[in-house]
Amino acid sequence: MSIPIITIDGPSGSGKGTISRRVANILGWKILDSGSLYRITAHALRKYESNINNENDVTNILPLLKINFDISADGGQLIYLNDENVTSQIRTEKCGIDASLIASYPNVRSALMILQRSFIESPGLVADGRDMGTVVFPEADLKIFLTASLKERAKRRYKQLKEHGINVSLTAVSRDISIRDKQDQEREHAPLVPAIDASIVDSSNMSIEEVSEEIIKLHEFTN
Repeated sequence: MSIPIITIDGPSGSGKGTISRRVANILGWKILDSGSLYRITAHALRKYESNINNENDVTNILPLLKINFDISADGGQLIYLNDENVTSQIRTEKCGIDASLIASYPNVRSALMILQRSFIESPGLVADGRDMGTVVFPEADLKIFLTASLKERAKRRYKQLKEHGINVSLTAVSRDISIRDKQDQEREHAPLVPAIDASIVDSSNMSIEEVSEEIIKLHEFTN
């Protein structure tokens, strides 16, 4: 019997990470935060002063990265790059925009896809990102495309950044999300679009609990 997979794709600020962790916790499954892999790579390129605009430079740095995920005492996510806690550093909007640029490089996406698929483990996997259901896990049992209005997504990201101690304005966050939306939707390779068989969930006026419950119901229906 194949290992079940739920993919949760969507734009920046749609709540993919929070919802994915909650759903995985309810089901007792493994989790993959694919977006963090691109953000970690973007952060490493800046840290080691590599050329983010050169696809070869980006590809060459990947073997040097040791990436680990952990869970904090309050249930949040901890992310380590070469044993350094980079959880807050990779959550800036600048890092997000850089990650979107890196995600447009086909060789980088191919290299990271191998890593992403290695996360498939029993009893199941919840994978969130932007092309989980369309490219990385097309065989997924349930595909969710999670979205929300730009205004709501900007408010959520602004709150998240403030909680990480990052000083930003709501206007700047909204502008950066718009830029990233455009990059993600217009890139040639694996653009941000719902999978043909994805269930669209608009979380603009839904709580975390309501969205999670909706996805669990959809999962139960598909099984």
